[in-house]
Amino acid sequence: MKHSVQVEVGGRVLILETGEVARQAGGSVLMRYGDTVVIVAATKEDRVREGIDFLPLSVDYQEMSYAVGRIPGSFFRREIGRPSEKETLTSRLIDRPIRPLFPKKWVYETQVIATVMSVDLDNEPDVIALIGASAALHISSVPFNGPVAAVRVGRVGGEFVINPTSAQLAESDMNVVVAGSRDAVVMVEGGAQFVPEEDIADAIMFAHRAIVPICDAQDELQRLVARVKEPAPVVEVDETLVQRVHALALDEMRLVMTTPEKFARRDARRALKKRVREELAADYEGREKEIDGILDELEKSVVRRMMVEQRRRIDGRAFDEIRPITIKVGMLPRTHGSALFTRGETQVIAVVTLGSSSDEQKIEALAGETFKSFMLHYNFPPFSVGEARPLRGPGRREIGHGALAERSIKPSLPKNGEFPYTIRVVSEVLESNGSSSMATVCGSSLALMDAGVPVSEAVAGIAMGLIKEGDEFIVISDILGDEDHLGDMDFKVTGTPEGITAFQMDVKISGVNREILRQALEQARAGRIHILGKMKEALNQPRGELSPYAPRVITIQINPDKIRDVIGPGGKVIRALVAETGTKIDIDDSGRVVVMSPDGAACDKAINKIRMITAEPEIGQNYMAKIVRVTDFGAFAEILPNTEGLIHISQLEHHRVRKVTDVVNEGDEVLVKVIDIDKDGRIRLSRKAALPPPEEQSQ
Repeated sequence: MKHSVQVEVGGRVLILETGEVARQAGGSVLMRYGDTVVIVAATKEDRVREGIDFLPLSVDYQEMSYAVGRIPGSFFRREIGRPSEKETLTSRLIDRPIRPLFPKKWVYETQVIATVMSVDLDNEPDVIALIGASAALHISSVPFNGPVAAVRVGRVGGEFVINPTSAQLAESDMNVVVAGSRDAVVMVEGGAQFVPEEDIADAIMFAHRAIVPICDAQDELQRLVARVKEPAPVVEVDETLVQRVHALALDEMRLVMTTPEKFARRDARRALKKRVREELAADYEGREKEIDGILDELEKSVVRRMMVEQRRRIDGRAFDEIRPITIKVGMLPRTHGSALFTRGETQVIAVVTLGSSSDEQKIEALAGETFKSFMLHYNFPPFSVGEARPLRGPGRREIGHGALAERSIKPSLPKNGEFPYTIRVVSEVLESNGSSSMATVCGSSLALMDAGVPVSEAVAGIAMGLIKEGDEFIVISDILGDEDHLGDMDFKVTGTPEGITAFQMDVKISGVNREILRQALEQARAGRIHILGKMKEALNQPRGELSPYAPRVITIQINPDKIRDVIGPGGKVIRALVAETGTKIDIDDSGRVVVMSPDGAACDKAINKIRMITAEPEIGQNYMAKIVRVTDFGAFAEILPNTEGLIHISQLEHHRVRKVTDVVNEGDEVLVKVIDIDKDGRIRLSRKAALPPPEEQSQ
């Protein structure tokens, strides 16, 4: 049976329908918002995944080209292969708020697929897909502890806007996606143009008020469907085993979790687990995983109680204290810019490469084809955490962290046209113990300054954590990996002293309120300013000139009608220019010419030749011309490449000329003046006008 509910969101109607399409899925919803349509299906397998200690949930978001009436540009003319960066990031966006809402010990393979089938280019499908994922799970038999919903918030003319259109987003100083339950915020992600902390908190709370009616609509749809929920898995606890594990491990666990160094703490934890398993082996053979699970819960309890009751962190820092920072810039001599940023046991080296417009990344999306002139790539090799495993291409985590860092730094870059380079930054994580994405922001900003990129300000990032027990909460700055794992929140904030440029928040509890948000943002601001001070000590402004190994770029504008002259038949002219000057030359359809080479003199040479090719004759101007053809009535001379004019016989000398060849012959070079250009573009030249007067000739 078909059921439908609707709710007004941002002045437009959002419709949730079920029962007509994808009826064999565990739960499916067709979402309509304007002319944007997304189908989301959630299905679980009946078989149990044995022996796993993680939630077997996969989330996939896919955008179909037919949604905007276009055929894919791939060789196979279909959507195949790796998902795009947008699809990967949106899959993560959907996954993060719904994952904590599954019951503990859920061992059934569960899949959520969101398919974008129609897009009107004003209503973004990503937040619609997130709502659809929650709704599909909510009406399914899965014991999902939802619903959750999401909206995008912008600010135009000082006023917050829910789900802004593409035109409004272009004018907005923020682009923030907020997900939440009826009671609290559970996820935040977005970017801003140096917006103050209080304004960000106001935007998040404004978004949450719009989320509540969407949650109500999902509850209404669930009541209409009336599908029976499966019972949540029963987590059986052997209290006798728990007591024995605690008796054997509690005191030592307290010592282990106050060991400051990551690897010493890891080794001590492994030794403790091994000892406890061996001592219980006789009575609990075959229950090693259960014992490990109890030890993991004990570890979590010990750390959280230590923070709440003893006001102490794992490494002994104060809750708002930042780990020691060391910075080294320009350490890679042949790269265009580099910086090594170390904060505690987290270390990244960021490397900048400058290229031309031909190095821009082509992006094919539903909104159309665009080009990116700034790219930031994040790599996380296994040795950074002391592991040995096969190297693979970037996964969702690497793509997500790179996108966050890219969004963080982009507002500080020069605007279009002010810096004629394509910029690529690569962050190699060399060590990791929490906040490697934020170290990437700091290192990348420094590397850009080392490369001489005229950024407006340095940008720094910091990751905040949370421990919440009952009504009491503690916000902690610059979290360790274990504090992230054992805590309740990972809140990354980046920016300058002026304001925030990007942020990302995930929580493992039911949500966070404004009080927690405000304290986290203010504490992050203090930490960010401290880090920026350390960065300023290392490099307080962009270098005054580029690396000697960086390409030099000169940009000129030519008449678009002259583009074909520069390129030549089959590219003959431009290939010859490149070969002769050793430069790289790019020309776009507007007539913008970019010449690039590590050798500035080579750039100048190429530019001069291009100016000669594209120069247009001017009346009254003298030119050194080459005679290309002689006739009875005059001579034709080439004054510019592919530009000829006629020197009439009467314009060859001040005296009467009987025969043209008495004065000039084919191949001669003579000085001429342009005396006329008619409406058809025909050029009249005069050798006589370029000569001295007769009396001067006779002297």
